[in-house]
Amino acid sequence: MKTNLSSLMNVVAEEERKFAEYGCNVNEYAYNTSIQELDGKINVIEDYTEDFKKIFEEYKQTQIKITKIKSIIYEKNNTFKLPDGRTIQEAIVDNTNLRKMKSLYSSLLNKRNSKRRVTEVNNSYFECKTLNYDIEKIKNENELIEKKIQETDFEISKLNSIEFEVNI
Repeated sequence: MKTNLSSLMNVVAEEERKFAEYGCNVNEYAYNTSIQELDGKINVIEDYTEDFKKIFEEYKQTQIKITKIKSIIYEKNNTFKLPDGRTIQEAIVDNTNLRKMKSLYSSLLNKRNSKRRVTEVNNSYFECKTLNYDIEKIKNENELIEKKIQETDFEISKLNSIEFEVNI
């Protein structure tokens, strides 16, 4: 079948949702319910044996399908290259790290100089805290990081739409 990485990621998301649902159902169908009379007679009220077998098999098959699709995605992520020569996987790792850096930069941009009056028994003074970095430089670097993330995301999205043949 012909597909692309975006479609495969959507399929994986749906399969993972079903996988979680099957897991809950497996636990739900793990027990049969019966009543044992005092004379030893047993009446089965809820018999989930067949339901359990069916759902448990679907659970295992879904896991196999998820693994197969993810391996295709990972293979393509390590095969398709951005114009700058990086693979999709390398670009994803770079963007993850750049987002962490951007978070730190944003935190630094929120800091301000401060001055606090301290009064002791026989002494008063100001405690001054001043930033030891150039806030404009941090702001400019933050904007460059954001631009680089957006450009890389755009290039990845273009590669994610390339069609290829796959057997699932």
